[in-house]
Amino acid sequence: MDHSKLERMLRIIILLTSNRQYSIEDIAKRIFVTPRTVYRYIETIKEVGFLVKKHNEKYYYIDRNSNYFKDISDLVHFSAEESLLLRHAIDNIDENTQIKQNLKKKLYTIYDYRILPEIVIHKGMAGNVSELMNAINEKKQVRLLEYRSSHSSQVTDRLVEPFEFTTNFVQVWCYEPATGINKLFRLSRIQCVEKKESSWQYEPQHSASNIDLFRISTTQRMPIHLRLGIKSANLLREEFPLSEKELQQEDTDHWILKTEVCSYDGVGRFVMGLLDDIEIIDSPSLVHYLKEKIEFCSKKLI
Repeated sequence: MDHSKLERMLRIIILLTSNRQYSIEDIAKRIFVTPRTVYRYIETIKEVGFLVKKHNEKYYYIDRNSNYFKDISDLVHFSAEESLLLRHAIDNIDENTQIKQNLKKKLYTIYDYRILPEIVIHKGMAGNVSELMNAINEKKQVRLLEYRSSHSSQVTDRLVEPFEFTTNFVQVWCYEPATGINKLFRLSRIQCVEKKESSWQYEPQHSASNIDLFRISTTQRMPIHLRLGIKSANLLREEFPLSEKELQQEDTDHWILKTEVCSYDGVGRFVMGLLDDIEIIDSPSLVHYLKEKIEFCSKKLI
């Protein structure tokens, strides 16, 4: 076997021992061969002792009980801590440097770099993330099965056209034909994703709106100005990583958050839980919103 064939086969083994599953077409695109060639490589991989299995009669993976699976996986794949550290390190490199682009390109030839850390951390979401990403790449409609909406407090199936993930794959932007609206769907609230044979029909209408650091999306922009103590500043960074860019340290024990939000719902929930550690500065509309919420909640306790 020549060097190029051996290299392609090793890449397939690496892909199939990762935390996601790939179709024949996915593999063919990644190693720049025809689907027919991929089938031949997979048969060879089976012959040397690997248990290659299929999910939904389409997506391939190497069974963890295969000989040498653990050795290969430990050698070429990152742990959760390693993958997060690597991702953060690369993201912190200046945007326009060539080295950053080269690193991403090299990583992507082996790993699905964009979703690796999230799949490791949220293993229960791995299948849904993979299915949505395939649908986006193939421009297919999907059905979100048993989506638990916090707005309507209902569990329903939703036919949508997914087109973009938010930061860290917390939510996915979709166009919903039934309502004619672009909406954010939280990954943790989706029971299962069913990719349809039907292609996108409304691509010109696809549009991602602004999202604030509390992961709320509307067309509105409302200014807020907060003074946070150590506890609230730490919790803000941990729960809402995008806040890191907005926080300005005032002194040893205090940080200032001065930004715009799309709604008071997200920041309101955060502030109400930490009122003893947060000072609201020059934000009368936010104060009014919180007073109404507190009054409403107080009535429910009587």
